[in-house]
Amino acid sequence: MTSSPARTLDELDRQIIDILSRDARTSNRRIAGALNVTEGTIRGRIRRLEEDNCIRLTAVTNPLHSGSPGTALIGISAVRSEIKTVCQRLIAMPELCCVIMMLGRYDILCVGLFQTAEELAEVANNRILALPGVTHIETAIAAKTIKYDYRVAKITPAWKVHK
Repeated sequence: MTSSPARTLDELDRQIIDILSRDARTSNRRIAGALNVTEGTIRGRIRRLEEDNCIRLTAVTNPLHSGSPGTALIGISAVRSEIKTVCQRLIAMPELCCVIMMLGRYDILCVGLFQTAEELAEVANNRILALPGVTHIETAIAAKTIKYDYRVAKITPAWKVHK
């Protein structure tokens, strides 16, 4: 798979994404009315945003309603020359829903949902720590989720238009 050049989002793209991030079921007609453009324009923009991999419309599960899994953060230190390879191996682990290369205390931060502490220990100690290049891991378990924003995966943060 080749990577395509990053696409620049214009103000209309940002407005469409903002509306869809609040409710992805909003009709093209309603979006068009809110933004004072034609429904065809909205349909074309959404199709292009999806094709360009700028957005993905999907159902997002709320972990608060999925059998009480525990959220775990796993900080990983790795040999500098092995970080990218370690990340590729972590991405392949279905238990991990987020893999982030970091600057700071850890080289990599992973987030996962685990039903039990034993499941977390199995993944952390027997699979992650066993990866070539991993030198140290540290786990933290969320005691209580105070806020969960299902829109956390929004592609663009604050909408700032650069003119």
